[in-house]
Amino acid sequence: MTARILSMCLLMSAALADAQDTNALAKNLIQTYQSWRQAMISSDARQWQALTARHRQMEVRNRILSEKRPFPASVFQVPAPPPSLKGLRTIHVSQRGATAKAAFYGKVDFGIGGDPTDNIMLVSFINEGGRWKYDRSEFVNLSALPDVRKELAAGDLTYVRETPEFQATGVVPPTPIAINPAKYIAKVYVYCPDREVEVQVNQVSRHTFINTKEAEIIAGGAKDGLNDVVFRVKPLKGATGKEALAIRVYLMSEIPGTKPIMAYEYKVEEGGTAKAFDRGTFTIDPATAAKLIP
Repeated sequence: MTARILSMCLLMSAALADAQDTNALAKNLIQTYQSWRQAMISSDARQWQALTARHRQMEVRNRILSEKRPFPASVFQVPAPPPSLKGLRTIHVSQRGATAKAAFYGKVDFGIGGDPTDNIMLVSFINEGGRWKYDRSEFVNLSALPDVRKELAAGDLTYVRETPEFQATGVVPPTPIAINPAKYIAKVYVYCPDREVEVQVNQVSRHTFINTKEAEIIAGGAKDGLNDVVFRVKPLKGATGKEALAIRVYLMSEIPGTKPIMAYEYKVEEGGTAKAFDRGTFTIDPATAAKLIP
């Protein structure tokens, strides 16, 4: 056997081994998702805990308790059941270290009626103790990417192979600390075109907003007395530094008919200059508390 033929045989053998490893990984990830989905549908808290990555479990727990809802019962109170993989085609699997992602293409059905079109569902996983566990799912609507939809339908997988968001990162997110149930429900709102904004409330709830207009629940909620807010602002590439900016904290009342109360605000008008770093406070006194809890 010539050296060239031997080299070709070795390359073919390596490619076959890689394909077999990928197929085995895909099968494992699919089974994990299906079992996790069944736990969600059957409201099986024990199985949900066993099949969900630790950091995701804690994030879900903290969010639910910050909204003053019961845990774990509220885990299963979702608008629609997780989509089934039945009828979907596995189009990409990526693994890096203890992280993996699997992309599925087809009519992703959330069970809410209508006629589903061909789109992508991307599922992330974390390996803990040698076992793959569910992390999160993302729905990629291809209505704005008709050319990509045509490519995938024709079997061209370039889009998912080359797009960074479909690749495993190798970074396992840290597990957040467990927070106590909130007394007052609160949200942080940020409007930050062309900027990245990091906000920390009461040294516990950390948030990152990138070129967006969004609100997130504050972990642990707000507390009686003094509450602190710390933020950092960083311009994104191409920014002028004169874009408008708003950072606010809202207290969410549980009294019917009572609107959210803006407890804190940092605002920069268009053309102004934002601080790169600042801290502030807001206070919940008895008069404010009376507007929040019946």
